[in-house]
Amino acid sequence: MTDTATRAAAPARSGALSGLRVVEMGFAAAGPLVGKYLANFGAEVIRLESRLAADVFRTTYPPFKDGIVEPDHAGMFAFYNDGKRSATLNLKHPKGVALARALIGLADVFVESFTPGTVARLGLGADTLRAEHPELVVLSSCNQGQTGPHAFHPGYGSQLSALAGFVQLLGEPDSTPVLLYGPYIDYVAVGYGAIAVLAALERRARTGAGCTIDLSQYEAGLQFLTPSILEFAANGRIPGRAGNADPVAAPHGVYRCAGPDRWVALSVWSDAEWDAFREASGVEGPSAMAARRAARHELDERIGAWTASRDRDAVVMLLRRAGIRAAPVLSISELFTEPQLARRGMWPAVTHPAIGPMHLMAPPFRLSATPSLQERPGPTVGADNDHVFGEILGLSPDERRTLERDGVFE
Repeated sequence: MTDTATRAAAPARSGALSGLRVVEMGFAAAGPLVGKYLANFGAEVIRLESRLAADVFRTTYPPFKDGIVEPDHAGMFAFYNDGKRSATLNLKHPKGVALARALIGLADVFVESFTPGTVARLGLGADTLRAEHPELVVLSSCNQGQTGPHAFHPGYGSQLSALAGFVQLLGEPDSTPVLLYGPYIDYVAVGYGAIAVLAALERRARTGAGCTIDLSQYEAGLQFLTPSILEFAANGRIPGRAGNADPVAAPHGVYRCAGPDRWVALSVWSDAEWDAFREASGVEGPSAMAARRAARHELDERIGAWTASRDRDAVVMLLRRAGIRAAPVLSISELFTEPQLARRGMWPAVTHPAIGPMHLMAPPFRLSATPSLQERPGPTVGADNDHVFGEILGLSPDERRTLERDGVFE
């Protein structure tokens, strides 16, 4: 601990959310990514965490710099928490809870993403906080919402993807369902969470009243299954696994090209497009869409035989010139040099105090007058304790030393 902040306050700028203060107690992606987007557009986002119960993105999920599994070497955390501040509090200590409540009392938004009832048992429930500060906006994001018979079931993104029906739709018809990569629904819920917070802030600007937002990640994911849900509701048909087949386009798939693990994705959506594809590639097949869908496997084999001896990018260029929807299947390494993403500044470069040079991820939308800004990676653990507890809450150095000695800042 020092008499001044360990990191200077970020310089004032005209971000769309400048002047907004957010206190976040998040876990993994679902809550923290909401805070990331708010920070990227100028909000002061303070991540409250504890060394006694560290986020899994700090302790479990690689990559870790030089293979050293320590919280400050966690690339996942640094990537998904850029622009934030970190302050540590032991919320099992009464003084830790009191400090958290004092800090939230000076905030506009409180974000948490724990199992229902967790923060309430600590004395930080939405009802308690908003009774003291009616203008506060509280976002609670968890697997299945705060209420209902299954609200307390444990789970992660892969279980939610299965529960929402995504997994039942993925894979070949004669094979097992396929898990989606990673906590897919977490990232869907983030978008809804950020939008809900902004809507609540706009309402507060008009009425002066805050609100409590109960975000179910499960229900957020269901929004992305609307066509399949409507198919059952309207026609009574239960959609099943169909591999890469599409109910309209044919052909529609991914085909191997020359070289190690090189692929091209393409789809043909009309008979006129098929004629253009056939002329460009020399691949023969039925002229009518329905006949092509019926001959899907045979057609896939012919196209695969044509692409197999050809360079991926050359195939894409040829087909695009013919007006066909085609794209290379990019590797992760290629994303960092892909011209479109580079032109739009998707990967800002920064330096992390423990990890060193690294890239961040810009938001997927751009504001013309107040663009996002990514200048700082995710913070090291407790990097901003002095700023938060000294400069914001006004605790003297002696008071902070005593609290540190008593284990409040663990």
